[in-house]
Amino acid sequence: MNSRRLALTGAATALGALALAACSGEAPAPAPEETEVPQELAAPAPPPAQAGQGIGTPLAERVATLGLINKRNNISREIQMKPGEARRIGDVVIRLATCERTAPWESPPLTGAFVQVSVLTREQAGEGPVWRRFFSGWLYKEAPAVNVVEHPIYDVWVKDCAMSFPGEDSPAPRATSSGAAARPDAPTPEASASAEPAAPAAPAAEAPTAEN
Repeated sequence: MNSRRLALTGAATALGALALAACSGEAPAPAPEETEVPQELAAPAPPPAQAGQGIGTPLAERVATLGLINKRNNISREIQMKPGEARRIGDVVIRLATCERTAPWESPPLTGAFVQVSVLTREQAGEGPVWRRFFSGWLYKEAPAVNVVEHPIYDVWVKDCAMSFPGEDSPAPRATSSGAAARPDAPTPEASASAEPAAPAAPAAEAPTAEN
């Protein structure tokens, strides 16, 4: 009889503790998020050649800022990656091959990144999930509609590509008489005016006149 009373008392104490935790509003700790990149997705594919990739900051020193959103819970993240890096966030793996932006004297301005997006997907009921690539190509900040990551849950876009060009700290380029923007290293009219004037040309020799 005493053992039964002790068992009932223990059960009541456990239920009371659970009820107290529920009233305090403390939710159980969430499970840790998977961040380890699968081996088959670790090595990024070489990007297609882009004009101007040899100008400015070396490829290995550039840093791309990407955005990732889960459209189910509307949670977005900002991710910074270097070329050649792969990052896993939950069921998504993003691989960055390169990033690029146009020089300040070029128009129109474009900021792009070559990325590959793979998502852990269950193809059929009863089968285990597999990694499926949903996108591989260039994404552009100023023209997001050119290429789109077509996935019902996740979206990825480009926010920035940190790199610099020679002479980028110079004053903003001025428009020339033809309307085209001058390069930063081109001399400005003020610089030309302040320069030392060129020596005057020697006068032309007078033509001999016929004697009367």
